[in-house]
Amino acid sequence: MQGDGIVIVGGGICGLATALALHRKGIPSLILEQAESLRATGFAITIHTNGWRALDQLGVGSKLRLTARSLDSFHEIFLDKGVDRRFPFGKEEIRTVKRNDLIEAMAKELPAGTIHFGCRVVAITLDAFSSDPMLKLHDGSVIKSKVVIGCDGVNSVVSRFLELKPPNFYDLCAIRSFTNYPTGHGLDNEFTRIRKGGLLVVRAPVDDNIVYWLVGDNCRSRDSSIPQDMEHFKQSIVQKIQAMDPDIVEMVEKSDIHSLSVYPLRCCPPWDILLGNFHKGNVVVAGDAMHVMTPFLGQGGSACLEDAVVLARCMAQTLSLVDLKSNGQLMLWGKATDAFEQYIRERRMRLFWLSLQVYLIGLLDEPSTSTLIRFVCSCLLILLFRDFQGHTKYDCGRL
Repeated sequence: MQGDGIVIVGGGICGLATALALHRKGIPSLILEQAESLRATGFAITIHTNGWRALDQLGVGSKLRLTARSLDSFHEIFLDKGVDRRFPFGKEEIRTVKRNDLIEAMAKELPAGTIHFGCRVVAITLDAFSSDPMLKLHDGSVIKSKVVIGCDGVNSVVSRFLELKPPNFYDLCAIRSFTNYPTGHGLDNEFTRIRKGGLLVVRAPVDDNIVYWLVGDNCRSRDSSIPQDMEHFKQSIVQKIQAMDPDIVEMVEKSDIHSLSVYPLRCCPPWDILLGNFHKGNVVVAGDAMHVMTPFLGQGGSACLEDAVVLARCMAQTLSLVDLKSNGQLMLWGKATDAFEQYIRERRMRLFWLSLQVYLIGLLDEPSTSTLIRFVCSCLLILLFRDFQGHTKYDCGRL
């Protein structure tokens, strides 16, 4: 296996989207994925208007719309306060998409041989003579490349090479899964968020039969491993939500154990986004390796898709040179740094404002936050984000 050109570390949403965006621009790449197959785990992501714009640029938006219902409104319930209110989404396009549908749609558009499974990158160095990135795999083999793009998530090897600060942990965990209703769930096309005490429950229909749900609860530890006795773990969640609507309790009880996932919430502070050095030479990061977010805005996946479009556009504009003799493209690898600087300039403030909004909301939801800090966060949200859905209006532009 030869890298030679562009190597993408990580075959998740961002890695696949970046490879596809580059492919649409006629630029080949190689994906190294540590899993043995596509990471088609059983949860969903919420994609807003800005994410659908990026998916349309990647050429897969129309296919995904066939299997994901459009949501019409946001339904918020505070059981302790007796608050029950709805907000129409208006012209905004928001759908809940199965993660495996998204990654499979992108993977199918890539040339055969683009993804190499079972390849875990353990270290990155720079060649002493050429400064080309060299990736050491878990089996001891080394791949030399011209460009490395780190899309390897929150525990990113590439981020460590760039000496980026690790994301902050919250005192909250997210438990999420699907529930299948064979005869139909009968729910309205709305995104529902229910709060009671320290518990948060999110519910959104994916199609006529499948509902995606998430429960936010206090973390006992920062161990993201899934409990071995999944049935017992699920019943413990059921007990915690007994005071909520019986339909919510039934939804969790009937959920698919195999799609259940548990993870502690983490987020990059906005000042790290503002000050972070996201590239070194011909090595750069994107997606969660660059800006992991909590799910409070539902923008983590969409921001990854935006990264892919912008990065591929910058690389195509800066690196590629048409070879008139072969009717192909020559890659000016020496200009990779210019491409990455352009990409980071375009993304930094977008990601700063997203991370700031997510960070403030996270502090409000975190049980340990003091009353004074809650007051300050509420004031800043009102002052800086008067249009609470303004983040969905962003357009990453044409590929």
